[in-house]
Amino acid sequence: METARSSDDEIAPTARDGGTPPGAGDGAPAPPPKAGWRRWVMDTRPLRHRPFRRLWTSTTVTAIGSQLTAVAVPKQIYDITGSSAWVGYASFAGLLPLVVFALWGGVVADRMDRRTLMLVTNVGIAVTSLLFWAQSFAGLDSVAVLMVLLAAQQGFFGMNSPARNASVARLVPAAELPAAGALQSTVAQTGMIIGPLLAGALIPVLGLPTLYLIDAVALCITLWAVWRLPALPPLAEGAGGGGQRAGWRDVVDGFRYIAAHRILLMSFLADIIAMVFGMPRALFPQLASHTYAPWGEGFALGLLFAAIPIGAVAGGLLSGTFSRARRHGLMVIAAVAAWGVAIAGFGLSPNLWWAVAFLALAGVADMVSMVFRGAILQSAATDDMRGRMQGVFTVVVAGGPRIADLLHGTAGSLVGARAAVAAGGLLVAVSTLGLAAAVPAFRRYTP
Repeated sequence: METARSSDDEIAPTARDGGTPPGAGDGAPAPPPKAGWRRWVMDTRPLRHRPFRRLWTSTTVTAIGSQLTAVAVPKQIYDITGSSAWVGYASFAGLLPLVVFALWGGVVADRMDRRTLMLVTNVGIAVTSLLFWAQSFAGLDSVAVLMVLLAAQQGFFGMNSPARNASVARLVPAAELPAAGALQSTVAQTGMIIGPLLAGALIPVLGLPTLYLIDAVALCITLWAVWRLPALPPLAEGAGGGGQRAGWRDVVDGFRYIAAHRILLMSFLADIIAMVFGMPRALFPQLASHTYAPWGEGFALGLLFAAIPIGAVAGGLLSGTFSRARRHGLMVIAAVAAWGVAIAGFGLSPNLWWAVAFLALAGVADMVSMVFRGAILQSAATDDMRGRMQGVFTVVVAGGPRIADLLHGTAGSLVGARAAVAAGGLLVAVSTLGLAAAVPAFRRYTP
């Protein structure tokens, strides 16, 4: 069993790898089980472990700051060009490096100390945020500069994400992985709600440059939190030694590893089914403009976009109801099927408030799915493959909704928005239940 000393001389033990999910703690005794209503609220056991608490704190700080930049970049591009097409081109410019560097970064995360990789990539993200501020403050008004900076920042994020996510299993005990996932996902979803609202309020008062600067300051706090983490070198002998370089053959090995492990493959397929067939955000503007126009187009559009994150946050705050479940595969199946049913209900809803309610329920189901898919990736993969699994996870999360935008947009123009949404939701539910029937080992999976 290896041990790693954190920067405050606290010993953070890690368990041996090799099929058994490693966990780490700070020696704090396990608290007694919660009683009564306290079992329903968010499971905060992982925060007892100081290293994870630092990682989670860094996520909390950047969850809002990153959303400020996510709003500021398309706003600035639209102000310069007056064209939504250029906003779309910029989004694609950021997607390609995110995909490429997430896959390669997963390999690097399996080859070197993950704490070091997080430090390096966080510095890169912070520098790009400062450059965003500099170009905006100087009034360059160059779309090319913005697209290059966005591509660079997404590349650094792609490298950072696998290392950050793969580190969780080294910082908390295996039994607390679902709770840790719920904590991280909840703050991320909260940032998706608060960040854009805050950006909208601050832009008229402080201007775009200040939004970039706030994000850069938040990233400095993240750097401090990551600096205080314990070292996270590869556990497997030879994984990071001997000058072994990370290459694309290692990326292919990661996909082969997924194909050879049905539990991992099913977790990815479940997410792809849910996002590709069941993410209807491309049809929100059409629905707001036609179906829900009596409530006010702008008001309806805002509610539709906010409903899923609000439901996800509510699910995270009540994660005590599900985070202790042992049958992780069954929880994924149930959550994805519930997502499909809720999306179908949204498509069939002529009333805005019913539509928002169904989307919020879909958000709750999405939170449950994220928690247990993340736990499966942490527990079913060995430590020397966790980085690559998280790299593929990042690609699926980033790419699935974009493919859904294309499919739903096309289907909505052919058969109508509501019919396309309802059909997609039903397809998700049926396909997920088919997966469960075809692979019994997945629904029985217990770490």
